[in-house]
Amino acid sequence: MAWRRSRGWSAILVALAGALFAGALARDGVDAWVAATDLPPVLAETGVELRDRDGALMRAYPVADGLMRLQPPPPAAVDGRYLAMLQAYEDKRFARHAGVDPLAMGRAVVQALWHRRAVSGGSTLTMQVARLLEDGGTGRWAGKLRQIRVALALERRLDKPAILSLYLTHAPYGGTLEGIRAATLAWFGKEPARLTPAEAALLVALPQSPEARRPDRHAEAARAARARVLERMRRAGVLSAEAAESAAREPLPRAMRPFPMLAPHLADRLRAADPLARRHDVTLSAGLQARMQALVAEAARRAGPQISAALMVADHRSGEILATVGSPGYGAGDGRQGFVDMTVALRSPGSTLKPLVYGLAFDQGLAHPETLIHDGPVMFGRYAPRNFDGQFRGDVSVRQALQLSLNIPVVRLTRDLGPARVMAALRRAGTDPQLPGGVPGLAIALGGVGVTLRDLVQLYTALAEGGAGPVLRLEATAARQMGDRVISDTAAWQIGDILRGLSPPHGAPAGVLAYKTGTSYGHRDAWAVGYDGAHVIGVWMGRADGTPVPGAFGGDLAAPVLFEAFGLLKPDFAPLPPPPPATLIVGASDLPQPLRRYRPRGAVLRPAGGPEVTFPPDGARLAAGDGRLTLKLHGGAAPFTVMANGRPVGGAFHGREIDIPSPGRGFSTLVVVDRAGRAARVSVELE
Repeated sequence: MAWRRSRGWSAILVALAGALFAGALARDGVDAWVAATDLPPVLAETGVELRDRDGALMRAYPVADGLMRLQPPPPAAVDGRYLAMLQAYEDKRFARHAGVDPLAMGRAVVQALWHRRAVSGGSTLTMQVARLLEDGGTGRWAGKLRQIRVALALERRLDKPAILSLYLTHAPYGGTLEGIRAATLAWFGKEPARLTPAEAALLVALPQSPEARRPDRHAEAARAARARVLERMRRAGVLSAEAAESAAREPLPRAMRPFPMLAPHLADRLRAADPLARRHDVTLSAGLQARMQALVAEAARRAGPQISAALMVADHRSGEILATVGSPGYGAGDGRQGFVDMTVALRSPGSTLKPLVYGLAFDQGLAHPETLIHDGPVMFGRYAPRNFDGQFRGDVSVRQALQLSLNIPVVRLTRDLGPARVMAALRRAGTDPQLPGGVPGLAIALGGVGVTLRDLVQLYTALAEGGAGPVLRLEATAARQMGDRVISDTAAWQIGDILRGLSPPHGAPAGVLAYKTGTSYGHRDAWAVGYDGAHVIGVWMGRADGTPVPGAFGGDLAAPVLFEAFGLLKPDFAPLPPPPPATLIVGASDLPQPLRRYRPRGAVLRPAGGPEVTFPPDGARLAAGDGRLTLKLHGGAAPFTVMANGRPVGGAFHGREIDIPSPGRGFSTLVVVDRAGRAARVSVELE
């Protein structure tokens, strides 16, 4: 008997040892099976994003397959209540299992056998990630076995936060939405950091059947699915009864919200410049950008069909660009050619370069804001500039000449400065001016050069910062970089003091903004650029194809938009700076004698009150005409005597416009002497 009992126990022990050995072999086999798993790629492509200075989304691009899949936030940056609800509903033992939950799987099998249909799912979040990565089905045993294998392999190679992040990246939420960020932005218009219980419950329910439960198409199904989640959360203690009941009454979103389309031209440029970058962080402010885009769209609408517009806002203290609007409507088919980014298009700046010329003249000792300068007919070789209105105003102060935007005085100063000096100053300011003929001429002072809106904002940044400002920048990580000095701080203050005296548009405050308008030849471009003590804004309006816009003037079209933009930027204007200590602030009569009246460089200083030949100008080249030559005089005391090449050609002239016989072809020197013996001299060439 004892022997038989001994044999029985031996058999049991042998069987147990065999079972353990078989289990060990099975375990080793499963380990080898899992280790040999060929995992799908876990680095998913996400759409390129443009983010503002605070990280807010400004523009997002779909991935190559058309899905809107965005860079996921780390689980710690997702609403904690949503994550708790997700795990309580989908996988309450997610933190403890190794990819497969045997209890949930066993329960699902028993229920399926008992009811002869699937009652509950046994998939863990890790298994769902496996299915999403492989885009596989859930119903077939082969597919389920593959999910188990991939889930076990994922758990061995990734930690729980990484697996959860994969779910938050790939879970479908209806339409082309994939991932938690795309879902919260499209359904609720916000990032997933803070969600209401109702929002969180809907997001838990949607991935199970993303099309059948879309709230914009199947509201009742979405409401019922959300209610089931909320009830489960109440029973699990994740939500109180009151919170669950209140969330069930909240309305569902009726439609997907469009993704932000802020600064689209800039986003396109950055994406083209660096195709591999998934995210571009810029200095723009999303809220300000939205307001400026709305302003530009409304301004273009008011201006009429086919009128485009562009605007740029910068902080001239830091060089940060805060808003950039390339057109009224990106991609709009309304004839405005909204696809063209007019902030970087080369255009004629009109009169907006005049402040630079005057600032250079102040630094060179050619003039002072109170210096008198003559606005009258003049010729420089074959070039005879005229004022925009065709009128002449005689003697005016330099201050008045700039405020009235007269052409002839600024061309006089450009001749003495030299066009090359003006071009060099533009480049020192950080702009990239383009000359049609390659050689600068006097016309650059009136807009005869190609610049961009960004160039002008850069130039006025230097003026606003005392003649040397920071280089404009868009990249949020770029360091502040100072540009070269363009003019002295004294000249820059004098320019700002003159420009703040311009009359503002109707209803706008006076004396708070130093600004300049401009209108290019043929009314093709209308400009307004201005600054206060902190910010600079530039506005362009016209047609993108360069077609003239009859009657368009910078003062009428662009200046009101400039002041509106400052109003949208902040509640009050920042005060302009006080004058530097070396600034000479006196009236015209107290200026040093050489600065009281502008005279060309090299001109002989005539006695005060002596005559001046205003036409023809010194160095002019004229047609021989009908044998007569007309002289126009200013100042002096009649009668006048005129000599040509040292010979008298007439005397006792009492008028200010004198006809004399032509001295003949070639070069001639004309001298006019008044009754007090004071003389004026010009040299001309008759062809």
